[in-house]
Amino acid sequence: MNKLISVKPLEDYILELTYNEELRIFDLKPYLEKGFFSELKKVNYFNQVFLSFDSIAWPNGQDLSPETLLIKSVPIEVINS
Repeated sequence: MNKLISVKPLEDYILELTYNEELRIFDLKPYLEKGFFSELKKVNYFNQVFLSFDSIAWPNGQDLSPETLLIKSVPIEVINS
């Protein structure tokens, strides 16, 4: 099972998602104009992303479903386990 084990904010609203089986990149820019997510335009706030159960979230409640992260992200490296 591909389980999310860490998230790292990068420049230009990109998130590096480490799963137990692969490393993926998620571009958050398409979400920044969508109401509740507009607060993430503040880089200092965007950088406060954290793991929340099997997904990610921010302190004020913004989150993305595990399915969205997996479907909309791009694999960049397979991790040999």
